[in-house]
Amino acid sequence: MQTTTPLFVPARLHSLAALAALLERLERQPRQASAAQYRSVVQQLSSLLATSPLDDSLDAILLACPATATLYENLQYRHAGLCRQTLELALAAETAAMSLISSARAAA
Repeated sequence: MQTTTPLFVPARLHSLAALAALLERLERQPRQASAAQYRSVVQQLSSLLATSPLDDSLDAILLACPATATLYENLQYRHAGLCRQTLELALAAETAAMSLISSARAAA
């Protein structure tokens, strides 16, 4: 039996949490919505994420909703890079990219 811990969501984040849950469902069942519907959910969620400060409540939603966390990270990338990835993953990605660039330069 799977048990879940209820997530307290303050009223100011109810819409964001509802859209995050919808995006998770769309990610698990990709053929349930048209591309336009999917885009609409992502655009609305992006707008809410842009106006919501990162605090414990938003962080809890992002931890519970991986697709929303990825969207949040993509929206913040310009300012914060891979802000939700562990340092080890970010370092490994940077090291791999540097290695690939060096190999490409050597081959050219």
